[in-house]
Amino acid sequence: MFYWLIDFAGTFPVFNVFRYITFRTGGAVVTGALFVFLFGPWIIDNLRLRQGKGQPIRTDGPQTHLVKTGTPTMGGLMILSGLVVSTLLWANPRNPYVWIVLAVTLGFGFVGFYDDYLKVTKQSHKGFAGRTRLLIEFIIAGAACYAFVRLGRDPLSSSLVIPFFKDVIVKFGWFFVLFGAFIIVGAGNAVNLTDGLDGLAIVPVMIASASFGLIAYLAGNAVFSDYLQINYVAGTGELAVLCGAVLGAGLGFLWFNAPPASIFMGDTGSLALGGMLGSIAVAVKHEIVLAVIGGLFVLEAVSVIVQVTSFKLTGKRVFRMAPIHHHFEQKGWTEPQIVIRFWIISVMLALVGLSTLKLR
Repeated sequence: MFYWLIDFAGTFPVFNVFRYITFRTGGAVVTGALFVFLFGPWIIDNLRLRQGKGQPIRTDGPQTHLVKTGTPTMGGLMILSGLVVSTLLWANPRNPYVWIVLAVTLGFGFVGFYDDYLKVTKQSHKGFAGRTRLLIEFIIAGAACYAFVRLGRDPLSSSLVIPFFKDVIVKFGWFFVLFGAFIIVGAGNAVNLTDGLDGLAIVPVMIASASFGLIAYLAGNAVFSDYLQINYVAGTGELAVLCGAVLGAGLGFLWFNAPPASIFMGDTGSLALGGMLGSIAVAVKHEIVLAVIGGLFVLEAVSVIVQVTSFKLTGKRVFRMAPIHHHFEQKGWTEPQIVIRFWIISVMLALVGLSTLKLR
């Protein structure tokens, strides 16, 4: 809506400010935060009323989590509603990248919502069938990657860019659709695995969103991308507005998700936000940088893979419990210690990832 106010700039020069992505990104942050602040309590009350017993707590998990019994889940609906409203208000509606990333976010969010719905109604930690869920995610992600390849300029749109080098790319051709889909699905499920403690996932997601908002802005600007020697992808600068909306909605959600949480994000939020980060990374050609900035999510996912593989092959566990944040719980770390220390790690990884913009 605010983007359309640019049309009045000729009559009212003050509306010129809406031309700037930076201004609209700031507006998206504020709008997303205010929306969740204002409507968050109403959403929580309605979810608590409809869910009854709330999210089922695993009996084989840390015993300290049993006190959280009855806490409603699907808090991702708060984040997604703030994100969508803020994006529709501030982003350029003519930009295809905004719609593609938004479609992936909502598509993954729907998959997560159905998973949460099954868990709540059946009062079981087993939700959507794993293979079916992954198949749907790959279809959504594959369609998005196909659109990215068609939108971009060849051969960059179907290639993997190697950071730290100016012109080194690996040409995948149409195989890139499968590769990009793997990145998006992997990101969605990695964030999903990280969401196990109050506030643990949302802050690293906000840090990664802020980082990729900056990357998208620079990659979509011909002058800045040329100066930094990163690949210019026309139109992706508008994704900074969407990242700003996530940052704002995440801040609002954290108000209610801070320990002790009034609501859990659930798969509704974690899958959606992970898919969003993955799709933005693919769109701006910074897939490898995502693995650095989102290194905490990678660590959580790898810990589960290592644990399952080790147990199946040797019958022994590498960690006391997986994902790795539960391992530290079993070692005696308190929940706030784990959450805050993981936040610190996320900040450090984001700084390392952003440094690749200049180290070419």
